[in-house]
Amino acid sequence: MADVSSAKAMIPDSFMVSRDEIAGQVWMMWELIKGPLIVPLLRLSVYISLAMALMLFIERVYMGIVIVLVKLFWKKPEDRYNWTAIEEDVESGSSAYPVVLVQIPMFNEKEVYKISIGAACGLSWPSDRLVIQVLDDSTDPVIKQMVELECQRWAAKGINIIYQIRETRGGYKAGALKEGLKRSYVKHCEFVAIFDADFRPEPDYLKRAIPFFINNPDLALVQARWRFVNSDECLLTRMQEMSLDYHFTVEQEVGSATHAFFGFNGTAGVWRIAAINEAGGWKDRTTVEDMDLAVRASLRGWKFVYLGDLQVKSELPSTFKAFRFQQHRWSCGPANLFRKMVLDIARNKKVKFWKKVYVIYSFFFVRKIIAHMVTFFFFCVVLPLTILIPEVEVPIWGSIYLPSIITILNSVGTPRSIHLLFYWILFENVMSLHRTKATFIGLLDSGRANEWVVTEKLGDALKNKQNSKTSSIKRPRFKISDRINPLELCFAAFLFICGCVDLLYGKHYYYIYLFLQTVTFTITGFGYIGTIVP
Repeated sequence: MADVSSAKAMIPDSFMVSRDEIAGQVWMMWELIKGPLIVPLLRLSVYISLAMALMLFIERVYMGIVIVLVKLFWKKPEDRYNWTAIEEDVESGSSAYPVVLVQIPMFNEKEVYKISIGAACGLSWPSDRLVIQVLDDSTDPVIKQMVELECQRWAAKGINIIYQIRETRGGYKAGALKEGLKRSYVKHCEFVAIFDADFRPEPDYLKRAIPFFINNPDLALVQARWRFVNSDECLLTRMQEMSLDYHFTVEQEVGSATHAFFGFNGTAGVWRIAAINEAGGWKDRTTVEDMDLAVRASLRGWKFVYLGDLQVKSELPSTFKAFRFQQHRWSCGPANLFRKMVLDIARNKKVKFWKKVYVIYSFFFVRKIIAHMVTFFFFCVVLPLTILIPEVEVPIWGSIYLPSIITILNSVGTPRSIHLLFYWILFENVMSLHRTKATFIGLLDSGRANEWVVTEKLGDALKNKQNSKTSSIKRPRFKISDRINPLELCFAAFLFICGCVDLLYGKHYYYIYLFLQTVTFTITGFGYIGTIVP
């Protein structure tokens, strides 16, 4: 005790302040900087957020109007492009059919390789006019052997299928596709159909897609719509279905009908090989090699058509970890491509001015950049901060009316999930955190800008497990430490504090939204979103 007393005696009286005095000084400093600095910055953030929300609102309304006009008054693609079925001539045999190359890129696809190979080999097309190319970049020797044996099994049945491997995975998917087109036998092929390892086209796919090219020499791409075999597996897959259905039902349809341009989805599409070569071939400078090729081909005057009624079954990521990696690639890649191509698009003289405006402003800036940022900054950062700083207010049209209309317009793609709409909003707000982070990485061309993680696929494993009690296939399980996502949990804590402050002192009833958003951030923070069944 004597030592403690002597230590206190050595401290000057000026430093002997109480805890209340420290808190008072901190509060005084906060008040000094809040008025001249914090409030103006937050008010500026509100104005910027409202401007971005208006841009997104106008974009959604524009696409909503156009899609209604397309459905009511536009001719169907078959009529616009003079579609006529290819008839086999008795004398010339199958020579009326162009030679088609089918490429199936894959990487350690143990659960789905049989699905895609079997579907490709089942395509209804003359066998002497079809070449199937399995581009296997697998690093697991056991899986490589399994894929090769599957190819040999189909080859023994008379199918022209070729198993192709590379020394390295340079360029990832783009590198594999590029390498495949270099083979000598490809010189005889006029078109190439591309299917990822989990895609399973119907037998009549080529007979419905290829005829669009016949009477349209300036047509480069026919894109089919994705359908999902596991959309009802869990709440995570239902949320993905809602987002992707809007993309296909509205965004792709509008781009195809108005400007004959949209982003190639990387699979379930048929390309004219001449268009690929003229555009400069496959490039691996970003993680969206499909979009890169589409933009370059469009700048050279090539046209695209999207077919909403031509559908190909595929699989959605059913684990949150796989979904996050996929969304990083899908958000970072377009932003990175925008950085690298915006000047090329602006300077291009082969396309019309309004098409350049559409590609730069609508396709890239609003949909690939603004849409992510406004969702995260406005609803997860700026709006909660206005509760802690009541001097700054958000007009009700910006906080309630505008997002409500945008949400309703977004919901048209999947009417069957309308009852999940509110939770979809909360989930999209969570994912906007990762999409915004990835967008900045892409714009700055830094860090993980070129990171490529193949999306995990389970194929029919889960279905087989449900149908057979003795099945040895199990859903991937993760340790608790692998499940935890600290960033989501930090935002959950931040929003919970803001919600409590609004409940006690606020007047806008934001706490209802904030508490629900806190729950969603918490669920995803502990990685359990993929285990909830809708």
